[in-house]
Amino acid sequence: MSDRQEQISQVVVTAEQMRDIEARIFAVGMPVVALMEKVAGLIARRIQNIYPNPGENPLFASSSRFSSNLRVGILVGPGHNGGDALVVARELHFRGYEIWIYSPFSKLKELTSQHLQYAQSLGIPTYQEIEQLPNSDLLIDGLFGFGLERNLTDPIASAINQLNELSVPILSIDLPSGLHTDTGEVLGTAIRATHTFCLGLWKLAFLQDQALEYLGKVELIDFDIPLADVQAVLLNAPRIKRITPATALSTLPLPRPPVTHKYKEGHLLLICGSRRYAGGAILTGLGARGSGVGMLSVAVPESLKSLLVSHLPEALIVGCPETETGAIAELQLPAKTNLSSFSAIACGPGLTTDASPVVQEVIESDVPLVLDADGLNILAQMGTIPTLQKRQALTILTPHAGEFQRLFPHVADAKRDRVKAVREAAAQSGAVVLLKGARTAVANPQSEVWIVPESTPALARGGSGDVLTGLLGGLLAQGLTKQIPVEDIAATAAWWHSQAAILATQERTELGVDAFTLTQYLIKTLSNCY
Repeated sequence: MSDRQEQISQVVVTAEQMRDIEARIFAVGMPVVALMEKVAGLIARRIQNIYPNPGENPLFASSSRFSSNLRVGILVGPGHNGGDALVVARELHFRGYEIWIYSPFSKLKELTSQHLQYAQSLGIPTYQEIEQLPNSDLLIDGLFGFGLERNLTDPIASAINQLNELSVPILSIDLPSGLHTDTGEVLGTAIRATHTFCLGLWKLAFLQDQALEYLGKVELIDFDIPLADVQAVLLNAPRIKRITPATALSTLPLPRPPVTHKYKEGHLLLICGSRRYAGGAILTGLGARGSGVGMLSVAVPESLKSLLVSHLPEALIVGCPETETGAIAELQLPAKTNLSSFSAIACGPGLTTDASPVVQEVIESDVPLVLDADGLNILAQMGTIPTLQKRQALTILTPHAGEFQRLFPHVADAKRDRVKAVREAAAQSGAVVLLKGARTAVANPQSEVWIVPESTPALARGGSGDVLTGLLGGLLAQGLTKQIPVEDIAATAAWWHSQAAILATQERTELGVDAFTLTQYLIKTLSNCY
């Protein structure tokens, strides 16, 4: 991948930003019709690769589920998205596909209208009523592109619902029709695509959890937008970036110098576990082990000490006095050791809220801190924003949606717009906030956002978040000694965690990836990358 392609693959834009970028391209002389031809040509070639036409090449006839020319329905909207679809229709027609057009709108943009007129001159049948549509093997959705903001109403809403009920693959151009470009919200109804071709630059909807069930497999169609135009539009805007393998791997504290020692590679203190939730301490410790941190100390209730030693023999296990309920009553660190002895602290998994005094103590420390699980619940009880505003050292919060709502009850709804919510939370609290989900989002207090662009439902199992806490804590302890930005460290940990789960599902299926198994794939994932 070229440097330009790598940069383009990271960029995420809003609808407004995409309009501004296209306006710059057109203003310096790129004809709209030329760009439409280029984009649609790229799409047509990808469709031919994914769904080769047996009628065009007899070699495919024996291997394809189709025995003759593919019947492809083209769904045409009133704007340039419809124009793109019509150019695709023309190109596929010339290559032997059996094409029909559904054009339910009476008013079309001039260029789109011209393409429709030409398609009809080629003898391609056109229908205006959903009930008239013939059978097809494939549908191309060009009803609405980016920028849709109003709810769809009948008759087009009913037509989309009927199209979704057909047992036919649907390929959407730029965005499934009916999705909001920025939030991914369904505007009344939306096409449920099998495959979506995002044009030029990634739109924000592709990284919002609520859009995922409509997108299908996603792919960027790069039509060579000049980087200078992208950078000019995004120059003064808070950045939103997709985490790519190249950016994540560049953030890892690798390679290590030939002469080093364990404390130079970070010393992490984990504070976790209780008699009720011993597994949380084990999984967090195993996640930290996977990070490669130089030295690991784990503070647990005294009754768990021997159990933790059996799972983490290389770690220093610190047994602490415990409450009647089996929670850590107070930290009891080794002699000549205090919290400032550590590069970083990760606190929370399995603690229970009975460990409130311990959480309060680490929050009041001047050590970089990762808070998760009960650490977050205790912070919410203390008052998230006023508590963190008093904190002098950096803090990373790693909530799921429910914990996020408790931490930030007055922030934007994270289920509707994750990017807006995480950005507001980081700005108000001064913390780096990692909002877990199908598309984990990380924001720093300067409103910059990093998004993990792929994951797997295999992570929807108890203990997966504990592994991430340990992994993140270990990377933080190492990365800070090498002056790596903390938000980059958080984003890399989330990416690594997701990639390990994806690799595990490929070998074990989604049902076979428990949290303990996940820890075994952390190093295997990196081995595959290098």
